[in-house]
Amino acid sequence: MFPYSAYLRVYEPVTAFPEPARTLWTVYADSRRRPRRIHALGSEHRAAARRLTASPPEIVPDRESRDAYVRRSDDMIFVCPWETRLRSWLAFERFRDERSADVAAAFVPPTVAEQAAREFEHWKQSGRSLHPHIQTDVWHVPLAWFVPFARAERCLMLGAPGTGYRRTADALQEHAGHGPATAARARTLIYVTSMGEARRRVADALPVVSGTLGDGAAGAVPLSAGRLEALGRWLGVFHPRALVELDYGGLVHLLDDRTLQSDESVAEMAVALAAMERGEAELAVAMYKRLLARWRPVRALETAN
Repeated sequence: MFPYSAYLRVYEPVTAFPEPARTLWTVYADSRRRPRRIHALGSEHRAAARRLTASPPEIVPDRESRDAYVRRSDDMIFVCPWETRLRSWLAFERFRDERSADVAAAFVPPTVAEQAAREFEHWKQSGRSLHPHIQTDVWHVPLAWFVPFARAERCLMLGAPGTGYRRTADALQEHAGHGPATAARARTLIYVTSMGEARRRVADALPVVSGTLGDGAAGAVPLSAGRLEALGRWLGVFHPRALVELDYGGLVHLLDDRTLQSDESVAEMAVALAAMERGEAELAVAMYKRLLARWRPVRALETAN
């Protein structure tokens, strides 16, 4: 059982990486020992659980991960590094910012927290990137994450062979010559698009959302211009020929097959934005209400006992 998290990933062409990383990732992509996509989330989760249940807990791994998600498209290798160390620092920084010192100390001894903070500050001063290839959110999919995608880019697998369907030619194709990831029995719902399309859709949506603030629909519009701006800045960091992937991750375990089949969140977001642009407030509000009706009960499970 995976954590109840969703993931937004960027896969850059291997040629976008400087040497020696380019050669290392090229060799890695052909390795039969690397975690395949269908097992990658499990591998990440087990490693994180071992670190956090240690005594004292290991908040940030000593070394950066050498693993990555891999795709092939048009005979090109695309790589999304796990960057576990950087993501752990960022997650722990957010954890401390959102909780009081006493609560944070109940989970992480102050000496461990201070050491992690010092190491992260050293990383920042080194000038290395603070933009991981993977964003994570728990118990829901942020509404802004639906914007970069189109309905036709969805790929759903319900677990048993023959029950899934794909919306793109290689939506779950992981490695040429090793078969598609859909050969395994796993429930997944993902969207994949090009970086160009993702940036265009976010850029088109931003003035629409910004322009409706204060009008009649704004009170029912939970999509913020700030979140879209942040998403656009993050996408702008990466190679223009990269791929962008939305993965429902462990959230599929909170939704039954019928719910996943009927999930049209991306399409509903697109209709809402188009309606807002045309000034059709009632249609925009109706679409947002459908989105909220689907995701509010899921997010509420975070506080269930």
